[in-house]
Amino acid sequence: MFVTNITPRVSETDGVGHINNVFIPIWFEAGRREIFRIFSPNLDFKNWRLALVKVEVEYVDQIYLANDVKIRTGIENIGNSSFTITEEIHQTNRLCAKGKSIYVNYNFKTKKSESVPEEIREKLEKYHLS
Repeated sequence: MFVTNITPRVSETDGVGHINNVFIPIWFEAGRREIFRIFSPNLDFKNWRLALVKVEVEYVDQIYLANDVKIRTGIENIGNSSFTITEEIHQTNRLCAKGKSIYVNYNFKTKKSESVPEEIREKLEKYHLS
C-alpha cells in the first residue's frame, strides 16, 4: 500500500468550514502517483499508457483544514488490460472518504487497450490488498 500525506489548503475549504467534496477525487489522484510511475517511471506523457475509465467516491466523514490527511492507495484487482485501485482518506485516525478507480492499459496511438505487461503486473502485485 502507498501512503501519501496531504496538507489541506484554505482554498480547498467551503462556506461550512470543511474541505469541499470536489477536492477528494483530486487528492485520490495524488495518491496514485506511485502507481503511475510503475507504468511511466518519469511520468512522461509522451509514453503515457493509462486511461481512467471509472471513479467511485464515498464520503464517510467531514475533513477539516486543521490537520493533514493520509491517503492510502492499493491495488484491489488486476485484470487482463485493466486494474482496480482502492483508496482511503484518513484524518486524525478517522476514515473520511473511500473510493475505487479503474484504469486501462491503453495505447493512445492505436486507440485500443492492451494487456498489462508481465513486468508491470508483477510490480502491481506487490501492492495488491489481500
